[in-house]
Amino acid sequence: MVLAGKIFLVDEDVGADLQTLAAKLKGFKAEERIKEDDKDISLVTEIKDLRLVGDSLYGTFIQDQLLEVYHHGGRVRIPTTSEAPFFFVRHEQQGQKGRTVLTVMEKKARANNIANQLSKMLFITTGRIVEVRIEPARFERFHEANFEDTKIIFFDDVNLPNIKKLSLYGSALGNTSTYLEHLKHGKIWYIVLKSKRHGAVVGVTRNGVVTIFSKATKDDFIEYVKREIIDLI
Repeated sequence: MVLAGKIFLVDEDVGADLQTLAAKLKGFKAEERIKEDDKDISLVTEIKDLRLVGDSLYGTFIQDQLLEVYHHGGRVRIPTTSEAPFFFVRHEQQGQKGRTVLTVMEKKARANNIANQLSKMLFITTGRIVEVRIEPARFERFHEANFEDTKIIFFDDVNLPNIKKLSLYGSALGNTSTYLEHLKHGKIWYIVLKSKRHGAVVGVTRNGVVTIFSKATKDDFIEYVKREIIDLI
């Protein structure tokens, strides 16, 4: 089963220590009542399974939504419930200001939506939890530390006329002359590689989307993000 998630950065100017975040999220529950086909429907958004462990705050974002489905020749909307694990990590590096990083274990679009909702829950407004940015040079070094088994590379910011992106598919791509040539004209945006430390096949983008394609558990995903990705931000 493929595991996906996206990493975000919490604005340090709004009080992002984990104890404060935990206090604000604990017991959060909001209910919206709507009418659908003359029926009253209650849609709930809540935070569950919240726990603070060391430098990490874990929880589950639960939300009811209306899903449109085909039924007997027509389209009807039915309530569904989605659950997305998330975790905040307080990251300290020697000689640098500490940061609070959020990871939402969902596909990109849904993760973005949840990050905005968490920003509203914690800070009243959106924009206090933002996308991460990994510097191209740092991302390149990360790739070259693992590139013996690189399978896919996308390059952006390409300086060739009429070309926006370049891509390479294959095996051991980091050792090819074509890789070096592409690197002269663009920056690595997305890579799929085999992690030396974890042995898993992983896809990573410079804006913090992480996908584990190998068989893995939720805890494996959390461990990988904490050990290999957060340091890149």
